[in-house]
Amino acid sequence: MAITQAIANAFKKQLLEGDANFKSSGGDVFKLALYTSSATLNSTTTAYASTNEVSNSGQYTAGGSPLTGQSTNIGTGTGKGVAFVDFADLSFTGVTLTARGALIYNTSSAVTNAAVAVLDFGADKTATSGTFTVQFPAATTSAAILRISG
Repeated sequence: MAITQAIANAFKKQLLEGDANFKSSGGDVFKLALYTSSATLNSTTTAYASTNEVSNSGQYTAGGSPLTGQSTNIGTGTGKGVAFVDFADLSFTGVTLTARGALIYNTSSAVTNAAVAVLDFGADKTATSGTFTVQFPAATTSAAILRISG
């Protein structure tokens, strides 16, 4: 089993078919679910599934939680022409869990639970009776979690 960080191929198709809306107001709802090291997630992941998802604990429940604070932008200067998306960091409180990675997925009716991106944490990350936070990188053309360049 392995988790490999990637943009999901299914998401690339969603973009071309106009099925992904990242508007901060009125856009699709994107969620993040956490997975154990037993999960197999990569660019061929097509949709959210509960197989090898971390167990319910504290504020974390099956399916994860909605991402908030989404915003889109286009770079200028050295990042000219790079489009990117950012989300607010996501925290789960009162949890005892170990996660190796995560799946961002789209819950809109057009593409219910379609995979967007796989996050590989690089190693198991643990919280014991505490807070588990997924911290997104800076919203820049070289660091944002989702970037499209020409």
